[in-house]
Amino acid sequence: MLQDNLILEHYGLNELNFDTIKSYRDRFAEVKPAHPWNALETKEFLYKVGAWGKVRDTHKEGVTLAGLLLFSEERIITEVLPQYFLEYRESKGNEEWTERFTSQDGTWSGNIFDFYFHIHEIVRNSEPQPSIASSLTEVLINMLIHADYNGEGGVILEKQPSHYVFSNPGLLLVPTDSVFSNTVSQLRNPNIVKLFSLLGLCERSGSGLKKVKQNWSLHHYKTPAIDQDVSMHRTVVTLSLSTQERQVSSSEKDTYHTSATDSGNNFKDVEKYQNTPENNVEIGSYNKNKYSYNKGLIEEFKSYNNDVNSFNKGDDYYNNESNLYNNDVNSYINNHNSYNNEQEEDSSNLVNVENIDTKLWDIAALAREKKRLSPNQMEHIILELCKEKPLMLKEFAYLLERTPDGVRNNYLTKLLRKGQLQLKYPNQPNHPKQAYLFNKKDIEK
Repeated sequence: MLQDNLILEHYGLNELNFDTIKSYRDRFAEVKPAHPWNALETKEFLYKVGAWGKVRDTHKEGVTLAGLLLFSEERIITEVLPQYFLEYRESKGNEEWTERFTSQDGTWSGNIFDFYFHIHEIVRNSEPQPSIASSLTEVLINMLIHADYNGEGGVILEKQPSHYVFSNPGLLLVPTDSVFSNTVSQLRNPNIVKLFSLLGLCERSGSGLKKVKQNWSLHHYKTPAIDQDVSMHRTVVTLSLSTQERQVSSSEKDTYHTSATDSGNNFKDVEKYQNTPENNVEIGSYNKNKYSYNKGLIEEFKSYNNDVNSFNKGDDYYNNESNLYNNDVNSYINNHNSYNNEQEEDSSNLVNVENIDTKLWDIAALAREKKRLSPNQMEHIILELCKEKPLMLKEFAYLLERTPDGVRNNYLTKLLRKGQLQLKYPNQPNHPKQAYLFNKKDIEK
C-alpha cells in the first residue's frame, strides 16, 4: 500500500486544480482567520499542510500522494492510482438511479476534497434534521480518510429510501466490534486526516463512529452495521433510517405520539420500534414510567418553565438565601482543581443519550459544524441549551463537540460569574450530578 506522504517528484503545481486549492484556502481562512499560513505563497502553504513534500538529500520536491488526492484531477490521480474511483448514487428503491455522479464524468475535478463538499451539500439539502445530516457527513469523512485508494472497487456512497451504504476499499485497522467504542485513532492516511482536520472536519480521537451510533440510538434507528469483505478487501457501513420492529398496543402508540409531538421529536414508523441495548428503553416503561425519555423530559420542561420554584426545593438551593449564589461562585472557583479532576473523570464516561433529545442536538448543530465560533455565538448556544433543561459538563462537551476543559474554562465559568447560569448544587461544586441551569432571574433584571 502506498503511503499518503509519498512525494511524487514529477508532479508539480501544474498537476493541481487551483479552484480546489482556492476553495480549501478560503475554508482554512474562515476556520483560522488569524493563522500565519494564510499569508504564505501557494507552494509553501501546501508544504505546511502536507500536500507538498521535499526530498532533503536530493533537493527534489513534488506533490505528496495526499495532495494529489485532495487537489488534483481524476485523470492525473489515476496515473498514480489506477484503481481510484469515487461514486455517489441515489435511487427511489428500484434498479434505476435517480441521481448519480462519479469521479470520471469530467464535469468536475474528481478529487476527494470536492467530492466531500458535493456530497455534504446533497445531504444537508435532503436531510431536514441537522443531527442526521451531521452523522452522515461524519461517516463520509471517515470513509474518505480511511480508504485504501490503491484497492479495487472505489469509494461508493449509495442512498436508498430506507438506508445509506458507505463502501470503500481497505479493511478496518481495529477490530470490528470495537469501532463504535474505540477512542484510539488508527490512521491509514495520516496526511489526508491532517488536511481535513485543519478545516475542523475530523479529529484524531477515534470517536467519530461512536458519536454516530449514539445519535442513531437517539433517533431509535437500527444500530449502524459494519461488514468486512475479506475476499474483496472492502469495508461496508450501513446506516438504516428505519426503527426496530416491534408490535405495540394502540394505547402505547397514542402515548408515544403525544410524547414525541410535545418534545419536538420527529420519530417515524412507531409501530416498528422495539427495545435495543443502545437506548436501553422498554416501550412499556418508555410511556408509563414517569422517568421515561419523553414523558420525563416533558414533565421536567413543564416543571422548569411553569414552576419558578421547581428547582428551589432543596434547603441549600440558590433562591433560599439571597447571597448564596455569589458565595458559591467563589467556592466554585476556589475548588476549581478538585472540580476539574472529578469532572474530567466523569466526562470520560459515555453520555446517556436518553437525556439528550433531538431539540438539544439541533440547537448545538452550529457548534459542531464550525470548530471556530465567536465567544458570543457559543455563549448564546449554551444559554439556549440551558433554557431547555439543566445539563452536565459531559453533556455540553458531547453536544458541542468540544473538550470538557474548554467548555468549562472558556464559557461556563464566565456565564456563572455573569449570573446568566447557576449551579444545580451551588454549595457542592464537586457533586457527581452537578449541572448548569439557566438563571431566569437574569431575564427579569
